[in-house]
Amino acid sequence: MRRMDRLVAILLALQQRPETAQSLADKFEVSKRTILRDMQALAEMGVPIYAEPGASGGYRLMEGYRLPPLSLDSREALTVLFALRALERLADTPFREARWTAIDKIRAVLPKPMLESIEPLLDRVGMEVPKRKVRTPHLPELMEHAAASRWIRVDYRSASRRRRLELLPRRIYAAHGFWYCEAYSPFHGETRTFRVDRMEGIEPLDGRAPEEPPGGRAAPEPLPPVRIVARLTYRGALLAEQDEHIGGEVIQIADDEWEVAFDCPAEEWNWAVRFFYALGPDAEVREPERLRREIAEMARRVCERYGPGGG
Repeated sequence: MRRMDRLVAILLALQQRPETAQSLADKFEVSKRTILRDMQALAEMGVPIYAEPGASGGYRLMEGYRLPPLSLDSREALTVLFALRALERLADTPFREARWTAIDKIRAVLPKPMLESIEPLLDRVGMEVPKRKVRTPHLPELMEHAAASRWIRVDYRSASRRRRLELLPRRIYAAHGFWYCEAYSPFHGETRTFRVDRMEGIEPLDGRAPEEPPGGRAAPEPLPPVRIVARLTYRGALLAEQDEHIGGEVIQIADDEWEVAFDCPAEEWNWAVRFFYALGPDAEVREPERLRREIAEMARRVCERYGPGGG
């Protein structure tokens, strides 16, 4: 980033909130010394910046100082339009109407040559999201409850049952074409992830939910994670990279060979057995031996079911 662009970006950041030199250095990927020089340059240009000491301090702009509206350059316009178009793949989103109006407004103010230069790029880049048919009518209000750290009561429909739960929603996010809610559940005694499309009858609670259900017991000490190492083919690497938990651990170790190594939580052991079994010949577990045995046992049961006389 050029220095003048960084100076403008610093001012835009300070218009939103106070920032420390370190937080700005992290944001713009420069040294803290560079940020201090930038602050001195802004002060010499007459920008009313002052610093507040203490743990909650940082750089601030004088009250009332605002930058005039800025136009987008071609890279910024491409970034915004790309992000807005990526939402098209989600079956349901609280931003549906706003997305279209935002796209129209941006396209209307962009110079025609700039728009013509970024359209070919938009046609050739994309964000792959699986197509889903589920609807999430409670998503907007759930987002508000999460932002307010408000306890809610929901009727949650799983694959086998329907249960009334009291939850403290902490984070809402989209993944694999679904919307998820990460929430603390006193019934389960831990933070869990829930599909938003399976929530029905969301009701805000006035008071705080109990810390654990009646008759609940203290959770046992968690077991240590298990180290898993597996070799992958090209196809196996592509499939493993799609997993939100281990995708970032896939590395290429030869022209046609990849490896994934990670610490698997003990409670996810059954998932690991199913996952590597499903990869079939596109994966070979190197360790632990216990995982190799359980995959072989699962394969044996499948052979019995589908072999001669099986079923």
